[in-house]
This record gives sequence, structure tokens and C-alpha cells, in this order.
Amino acid sequence: MLDLLMFAGLMVAILSGFPAAFAIGGVAMLFALLGAALGVFDLSLLGALGQRVFGILTNGVLIAIPLFVFMGIVLEKSRIAEDLLTTMGRLFGKRAGGLGVSVVFVGALLAASTGIVGATVVAMGLIALPAMLKAGYSAPLGAGIVATSGTLGQIIPPSTLLIILSDVMSNAYQQAQYAEGKFTIDTISVGETFAAALVPGLVLVGIYILYLVGRALWRPQDLPPVADAGGVTAREVALVIAPPVALILAVLGSILGGVATPSEAASVGAVGAVFMAGARLGRAAPVLWGAAAFVVLAVLAVLRPIRLQRGDTDSVDMLFAAAAGALVVVGTIGLVLALWRLLRGGLLKAVATQTMTVTAMIFATIITASMFSLVLVGLGGEDRIEALLTSMPGGPFGALAFSMAIIFVLGFFLDFVEISVILLPLVVPVLILMGHDPTWLAVLIAINLQTSFLTPPFGFSLFYLRGAAPPEVTTGDIYRGVAPFIGLQAVGIALVWALPWLATALPGWLY
Repeated sequence: MLDLLMFAGLMVAILSGFPAAFAIGGVAMLFALLGAALGVFDLSLLGALGQRVFGILTNGVLIAIPLFVFMGIVLEKSRIAEDLLTTMGRLFGKRAGGLGVSVVFVGALLAASTGIVGATVVAMGLIALPAMLKAGYSAPLGAGIVATSGTLGQIIPPSTLLIILSDVMSNAYQQAQYAEGKFTIDTISVGETFAAALVPGLVLVGIYILYLVGRALWRPQDLPPVADAGGVTAREVALVIAPPVALILAVLGSILGGVATPSEAASVGAVGAVFMAGARLGRAAPVLWGAAAFVVLAVLAVLRPIRLQRGDTDSVDMLFAAAAGALVVVGTIGLVLALWRLLRGGLLKAVATQTMTVTAMIFATIITASMFSLVLVGLGGEDRIEALLTSMPGGPFGALAFSMAIIFVLGFFLDFVEISVILLPLVVPVLILMGHDPTWLAVLIAINLQTSFLTPPFGFSLFYLRGAAPPEVTTGDIYRGVAPFIGLQAVGIALVWALPWLATALPGWLY
């Protein structure tokens, strides 16, 4: 029973408030020594730990995480989220429910351009929540809208959840194929996972908006219009929406279009975020010229690749090479200027520090969770889970329903990284062997894991909002506010379950 006791010990260690990564590693080591003392665990299995750590740190997929984190933090620190919220609030605020709808819309836009839940929730908690309270929204409803909209950064690509989940699902898919005796192994790329999650993420946005519109029609006093909402011109709307939309198209477009790998697209996003922030901190023209030069250079590289080492190079090639060189110089000058403005404004140090902190937290959790799963497998946990799932009534769908319920319950106590790298490698291969499509399965699990940000007592969005909310908003208000939205998450899961093409059509068409 040591494998079951190990899970219980993990819960106790995390609930004690000890840092999660150290709690996971400490529990793993404790039960490895206990299992060895009782003669049920072979300590030589820990020899694989070094290879696992090296594999994590050199994983080409996970390299994209710090770049996406950097991109999101730059956009947060440059106050782009604040401009979006205030402008959209002025655009929709005069209508009943309009302010709530604008918060959901901005949450979706920030999710697709930053992917950072904490940054989005804190920004909207500081800006949108006081505005909703002033307009007459109840504290629970306003808190629920803000917390839920902020979590869209986990299901709408790009997001760290989808990157980690893609790596876990790909490994599990390969493991399932080896178990079936296949020698030509298929994998699941980050691009496929992003494509699969895009439509369901937008469906969730639609569900939230329909709920708010319906509630505004049924009980208009719950979502009153903003009495002093000023007008907004089309030019103002375009100026605040165009930069994040351009960044979304550059990052997601390059991944889904097969032009760039996730790490390459993440670097494009990081550089684009630096250009956007630099343009806000001084005269925009020099920075924008640099950004435009890199865009033209990328188009030129696709339309006419330049290889001067070839023997048949002619004068036209030399002309294009000179033009490309000039574009590199202009783009580099613009980028250096943007970085200098960030450094002079004190933003670059804060961005670098926070990026390192978040990245270290994620990778420390992944590494210690790998150790945990290694010990759990050595104690027979993998065989126990396989036997449990295969014996579930209802066959494959009964096993899937049980697994989704377990993930949902664990979401009350563990964060998405811990669930992804501890539980999923044990559960997913069995579910795939039962016949479930891995891409569809990834989206179902992603929406379920997104819900863990909203479930008390340890939902991260609840913590973020508690720190940013006005004093009159209590913790109880936040818990009551997210309850209906957790139900809407369940509706989203049910829709993707009943209509698998929502998750499989786009990746099937693109890949």
C-alpha cells in the first residue's frame, strides 16, 4: 500500500505550506528509503534520475516556456492590459452586462497574447473589478468574472499548460504505441495541441459571454450599465487591439502554419513584446521601424532565400542580400533602442527577475515530479492504476470519466504542473490503449486542469485575485463568485466530450 500512502503523504506535505517542489522531492525520497527498508523498492531505480533531469533540461519543447513567460511579463509590465481593459470598458460599458463581457473579451485577448494567468488576473483585479463594483455589480459576480477570465490563459494558446501537456501527452502516446508493438511511432507536437485547444478555448469564451448576456437579460440589476462610460472612437479601439492581435498572429500563425517551431515562435513573441513595450516608453517611430524591418526580412526570407555560398549567385541575389543586410541593421537598432528604454525605465530587471522566478518554479516542479513518478512506478503504482482503470464499469468511457473526476478532485489541492507530470504519465497511456484519441484527450484534460485554478482552497486565480482585490471583496465573495463559472467549465468539458470534432477538426486539417 506504499504507493497509495505516497499520494496521501504528498497531499499532507503540500497542505503544510512547504514549497511544492521540495515537498514533492522530499516525499519521493522518504518513500524510496521506506520502500527499500521494507524490501519493496529497488534503490538502483534512482540511477535513472540523472538521465531524466538531463532530458527535461534539454527538452526542445520545454525550452519555449521561459520565452513565453518573458513575453507575458513584458506585456503585463508595459501596461498594455490596462489600456485594453479601459478602452473595452468604454466601448461596451453603456449596455447592461457590457462591462462583464468586455472583461471576458480582454481576458481572451490577453490569454492569446500572454498566456500568463497571474498577470491577467492581477491586472483585471486592479482595474476592472473596482470599475464593476462602482457600476453596481455584486462583489461575488465581479470577482467570478475576473478570476474566470484570467484562467483563459491556460486553455487558449500559447500557454505553459499546453506546452507541458503536449510533452506529457506525446510521451504517453509513444508509450502506448510501444505497448501495442508498433515500431513506427507517431508523436503529438505542440502545434497540434495548440490547434486542438484553440476552438474549445473560444467555445469557453462564448459560453461565458452567453451566460453574462443571458443573466443581464434575465436580471439586469445584476449587471447594470456603466453610467459614466465615455465614448470611444474606432481609432482608439484599433490602436489598443492591433498590437496584441499582431503578436497573436505572429506567434500562433507561425506555429500553426508550420513556419516555426514553438521555441522559435516563442522567441518571435518575446522580441515582439519588447518592441511593443519599447514603443510605449518613448517616441514610437524608431522602434516601429525596427519591428517593420524584421517583418519584411521574414517575408523576404520566405519568398526568396538568399544563399551567397552557391556558385550560381548573380547580381539580383547580391541585391537582395544587401537589402536583407540593411533590414537586419534597422531591425537591430530598433530592438536595441527598445531594450535600452526598458532598462532605463527599470522594467528590464523586473521582467528578467520574474521570468527567472517563474521558470525556476516550473522546472523545479517538473524535475521533482519526475523523481516522484519514478519512485511511484517502482512501488507498483503504475500497475495499480492500470488495473483500476481497466476494471472500471462502463469500459473506456467509464475509465475516462473516473480519470477526469480524479483530476478534478486533485485540482482542489495540487496545481496543474504537479498533476500533469505526476498523475498523467500513469493514467494517459492506459486511456490511449483503450482507444481514446490522444489529441481529444489532451483538450479534455486541459479544460479540467484549467478548472483547478478556480477550485478552492488552493486555486491560483483565487490567490492572485485575493491579493489584488479591493478590501471590501472578501475571500467568501471570491469563492461564491467562481462557483457558477466552475459549472460553466463542466459544460465546456461536456461539449468537447459530446462533439470531439471541436478538438480534432483544426489539427486534422492543418497537420
